[in-house]
Amino acid sequence: MTEERDIGLPARRAAIDILSASLARRAGLDEALSRPLFKGLEPRDRGFAMALAMATLRRLGPIERALDAKLTRAPPEEVRNILRIGVTQAFLMDVPAFAAVTTSVDLAASHSSTRAFKGLVNAVLRGLLREPPNLDLPEALCPPWLYARWTSAFGREAADAMAALIADEPATDLSLKSPDHAERLAAELEGEVLAGGTLRTPRKGDVAAWPAYDEGLWWGQDASAAIPARLLEVKAGESVLDFCAAPGGKTMQLAATGAEVVAVDRSPARLVRVNENLERTGLTAEVVAADAGEWADEREFDAVLLDAPCSATGTYRRHPDVLWAARPSDVAALASVQSRLLDSAAKRTKVGGRLVYCVCSLEPEEGEAQTTAFLLRHRNFKLSPAQPGEGGAPWASQLADGTLRLLPHHRAGGQDGFYVARFVRAG
Repeated sequence: MTEERDIGLPARRAAIDILSASLARRAGLDEALSRPLFKGLEPRDRGFAMALAMATLRRLGPIERALDAKLTRAPPEEVRNILRIGVTQAFLMDVPAFAAVTTSVDLAASHSSTRAFKGLVNAVLRGLLREPPNLDLPEALCPPWLYARWTSAFGREAADAMAALIADEPATDLSLKSPDHAERLAAELEGEVLAGGTLRTPRKGDVAAWPAYDEGLWWGQDASAAIPARLLEVKAGESVLDFCAAPGGKTMQLAATGAEVVAVDRSPARLVRVNENLERTGLTAEVVAADAGEWADEREFDAVLLDAPCSATGTYRRHPDVLWAARPSDVAALASVQSRLLDSAAKRTKVGGRLVYCVCSLEPEEGEAQTTAFLLRHRNFKLSPAQPGEGGAPWASQLADGTLRLLPHHRAGGQDGFYVARFVRAG
């Protein structure tokens, strides 16, 4: 083994670790990124490991099809992960084909649990090099059960358009502390200001090194994720409750209006991030660690925002791992949680106040069905329809009842999938 090849193996092992954790459980990606195997790498190698793992996750469906066509029996998961990153290197990254094969064989040979399969790794990858697979089929990019659900809910054309975006690395979206800085920041960050005020930049890398980060003039937030807070139409001096607030993007949006914001989240660890973001941006909010469904505080608010826990299938452009970690049972289980939290949010909304419910999910049970059931349970609430284009929402995202079904392909360059409904308490 040459020194060059040996240097590359730790990064590839880290990529496999990221991939394995991401496929095993929700939040596995975050866990893997905090482990010594990844954090101990040099910055360049960390970048390669992350790029390799993410590229594999973005094309995992077609990669699986390609491997299944060459395998007569399923190998151990460790071996399959070696094959997965081998395919990614050979066909999706700037890695010479011989290096993709050789390093994959070396990875198999480097551990006793996989050593016996090094011949298989070599044969499968060389076979694919002779017959290159199609890694861009939309219907293969998405897990079959989700593709079927999206086709049923939105039609085949929309499902194909949504699935195609899985393969694309998204641009970076930023929310601005003040629109007064939009022109300057667009120039400095080489981006464009979208409808609603989100700044989209093609920049990649360490955001902490970007212009105006230390000034606290912006924070990372997808264009879709910024819309729910805008629909609250918060004014300076109003009381606002942000339920399930972490990591704090919407909290900062609300605080930037001059409103008196209370941010509630059940996770003290995640609230550390909220406090750090508030400090960096110079914004203020009351931050509370509590379960939003059981919070004992009896205050009522002019405006309430509930970004409820959900299957998060709408975030796949930035987190392709969610597609493969999610299970059909998650949707039903989380729907009951959403109902409970909606009831809690309703109690905190003043008469005449606004309540916005949103989920970063593409599943109707977590969106449209929640609105229907909520209105049946709470006759003192009515929908407050969004106007076409309000909050920067693409016109295609508006449903007949004035709620928003933000699909990823509704915006050029993509956006997170969200459902958003705005209610007013009538009595």
